[in-house]
Amino acid sequence: MSDKQLKSNMPSVPIWKKMNLTVEEASEYSGIGTSKIKELSNSEDCPFVLWNGAKRLIKRKQFEEYLSSQYSL
Repeated sequence: MSDKQLKSNMPSVPIWKKMNLTVEEASEYSGIGTSKIKELSNSEDCPFVLWNGAKRLIKRKQFEEYLSSQYSL
Protein backbone atom coordinates (compact mmCIF):
# COMPACT_ATOMS: atom_id res chain seq x y z
CA MET A 1 0.00 0.00 0.00
CA SER A 2 1.37 3.43 -0.90
CA ASP A 3 1.68 6.34 1.53
CA LYS A 4 -1.13 8.12 -0.30
CA GLN A 5 -3.47 5.15 0.15
CA LEU A 6 -2.56 4.86 3.82
CA LYS A 7 -3.26 8.55 4.43
CA SER A 8 -6.62 8.40 2.65
CA ASN A 9 -7.69 5.47 4.87
CA MET A 10 -6.71 7.24 8.09
CA PRO A 11 -9.52 9.12 9.83
CA SER A 12 -8.87 12.84 10.10
CA VAL A 13 -8.96 14.50 13.50
CA PRO A 14 -11.21 17.59 13.75
CA ILE A 15 -9.29 20.83 14.36
CA TRP A 16 -11.03 21.46 17.70
CA LYS A 17 -9.73 18.10 18.99
CA LYS A 18 -6.11 18.53 17.88
CA MET A 19 -3.53 19.38 20.52
CA ASN A 20 -1.31 21.30 18.07
CA LEU A 21 -2.23 23.08 14.87
CA THR A 22 -0.27 24.16 11.84
CA VAL A 23 -0.23 27.91 11.20
CA GLU A 24 -2.74 27.35 8.40
CA GLU A 25 -5.08 25.36 10.67
CA ALA A 26 -4.76 27.99 13.42
CA SER A 27 -5.66 30.64 10.86
CA GLU A 28 -8.77 28.74 9.74
CA TYR A 29 -9.74 28.05 13.35
CA SER A 30 -9.36 31.63 14.58
CA GLY A 31 -10.05 33.74 11.50
CA ILE A 32 -6.66 35.45 11.96
CA GLY A 33 -4.32 35.61 8.97
CA THR A 34 -1.28 33.37 8.74
CA SER A 35 1.07 36.37 8.61
CA LYS A 36 -0.33 37.74 11.88
CA ILE A 37 -0.07 34.35 13.59
CA LYS A 38 3.55 34.04 12.44
CA GLU A 39 4.26 37.58 13.68
CA LEU A 40 2.70 36.84 17.09
CA SER A 41 4.55 33.53 17.43
CA ASN A 42 8.01 34.87 16.48
CA SER A 43 8.68 36.04 20.04
CA GLU A 44 10.85 33.74 22.17
CA ASP A 45 8.41 34.05 25.08
CA CYS A 46 5.32 33.26 23.00
CA PRO A 47 3.15 30.98 25.18
CA PHE A 48 1.44 29.15 22.31
CA VAL A 49 4.21 28.26 19.85
CA LEU A 50 5.93 24.87 19.66
CA TRP A 51 8.92 24.44 17.36
CA ASN A 52 9.51 21.01 15.83
CA GLY A 53 12.82 21.68 14.10
CA ALA A 54 11.98 24.46 11.66
CA LYS A 55 8.25 23.66 11.71
CA ARG A 56 6.09 26.02 13.74
CA LEU A 57 3.11 24.47 15.52
CA ILE A 58 0.47 26.31 17.51
CA LYS A 59 -0.65 24.88 20.86
CA ARG A 60 -4.41 25.11 20.43
CA LYS A 61 -5.50 25.53 24.08
CA GLN A 62 -2.80 28.09 24.88
CA PHE A 63 -3.65 29.92 21.64
CA GLU A 64 -7.32 30.08 22.67
CA GLU A 65 -6.36 31.37 26.14
CA TYR A 66 -4.04 33.98 24.62
CA LEU A 67 -6.75 35.24 22.27
CA SER A 68 -9.32 35.34 25.09
CA SER A 69 -7.06 37.63 27.09
CA GLN A 70 -6.38 40.10 24.24
CA TYR A 71 -8.26 43.28 23.41
CA SER A 72 -6.66 43.73 19.99
CA LEU A 73 -3.90 42.17 17.91
